[in-house]
Amino acid sequence: MRKNGHDVFITNEQDKIEVTRELKNLIVSSVAETLKYEQFEEKCEVSVTLCSNEAIHELNREYRGVDRVTDVLSFPIFDEDDMGSKVVLGDIVLSLEKALSQANEYGHSFEREVAFLCVHSMLHLLGYDHEEGKAQESEMFSRQEEILCNMGIAR
Repeated sequence: MRKNGHDVFITNEQDKIEVTRELKNLIVSSVAETLKYEQFEEKCEVSVTLCSNEAIHELNREYRGVDRVTDVLSFPIFDEDDMGSKVVLGDIVLSLEKALSQANEYGHSFEREVAFLCVHSMLHLLGYDHEEGKAQESEMFSRQEEILCNMGIAR
């Protein structure tokens, strides 16, 4: 799917939660709004894979050495493609099962949780890292909330 010259490739590898056109549009809008907020004007590509808890658990163990389910993983690439016309930012892997359980736990909508996780991952793809200290964590979380507010998505 394309928005504002950016390509977002969405792959659904799970069968527990229905992936509607509205959900895909929300994911694409979350990517685009993050890029707009960050004033990232280069055309780019992002891949989003929707998966199960089991699949993300395996990836989390393999790539991070953490043996538990997580909600979302980001794999930054930030490389120009063969034509030099698009920047490939990287891959987002999102567990829809975990997003649904967290939405219920936090008392907000599934859509809000998916948007939050997409924005969060996009900031990681753009170089933010909340695990490098309180100042960066605070800055990243503040940006997330501002982006979601810009999208009209409140807690």
